[in-house]
Formats: sequence, C-alpha cells, structure tokens
Amino acid sequence: MNKKFVLGIYDDEDVLLTAIENVRAAGTKIYEVFSPFPIHGIDDVLGIKRSRLPIAAFFFGLFGCSFALWMQIWMLGFDWPMIIGGKPHIALPAFIPVTFELTVLFAAHGMVITFFIVTKLKPSTKVPVFDKRSTDDKFVMAIEVKDGVTDIAALNNLLRTNGAIEVNQKEVLK
Repeated sequence: MNKKFVLGIYDDEDVLLTAIENVRAAGTKIYEVFSPFPIHGIDDVLGIKRSRLPIAAFFFGLFGCSFALWMQIWMLGFDWPMIIGGKPHIALPAFIPVTFELTVLFAAHGMVITFFIVTKLKPSTKVPVFDKRSTDDKFVMAIEVKDGVTDIAALNNLLRTNGAIEVNQKEVLK
C-alpha cells in the first residue's frame, strides 16, 4: 500500500516553527517533521502530548528495588543465613548498593524495552527517508495526501506562503 505525501522543505528552524503553527491553524494535519537536530519547543507547536515513559520508568524502578530487597533478604536471611561481622541476617544498610544498582538496571532496561514495543521498532523495521537533506541541513514537513480529500494545489500554496523553499510530492511504500 502506497501513501502519498507533500513535503515542505525549509532552511530555517524559526520559519519552520511559524509554518507549523500556520499550517495547523489552517486545519491541515501534519504527518511528521524531520530535522537534522532537535528543535526546542517543536513538540508544543506540533501538539504532541507529554510522554508517559517516566511513569513506566518509575514502576520498573520500583519493581527493581522490591526485587533487590526481596532477593537479599531471602538469600541472606532465610536461604543461607550467615552472621558476618556480627551483623544481623537482615542488615538493610548493607543492602543499599545492590538495591540501588538493581533499581537503575530494571528502570533502564524496562524503559528501553517499553520504548521499542510502543514505537513498534524492531530490527526489520524500514523507516522511509522522505528527503536525504533532512539529515544534513534542511527541515522537512510531511503532510499525508488522501485521495479525493486533499487539494494538492492549495496545500502547495499554503506551504510556499509559509516559507517553504521547495515543495515536493513523494509516494512511500507503507
């Protein structure tokens, strides 16, 4: 299945941010914006909601902390109890380094795995490159064209009046 896109190419990030606001105000849905570097404030302008990944990280870290404490209490208190240096079997201050490390390990790995699952990234994923210049020095705004619904001439005019130095059409295999 092929999808058609109209690409607006920009050479300045401030012009791009203004164009995004104007295009969205005109009621056009922007598919994606590609940039050679991160642009401060583009998430707000595009209307992208805040990620819930930190919430997942908190729960993975909480699970890692609980697992570390349970593991150490079980191993040193019940499974193979040893008195080392006169300490009690369950010496919580001695458990702090391992607990911290497992908390960080579980949170980090859990966030990476969650990110890959949510974004559906896997080794066989082929991400289409709309314009190779978006990796070097240009900014690309991609707008999906729906057959019979989108007026391509009006869309080209909208992008050009909002500072696009070039407007192209591209068909991408999805």
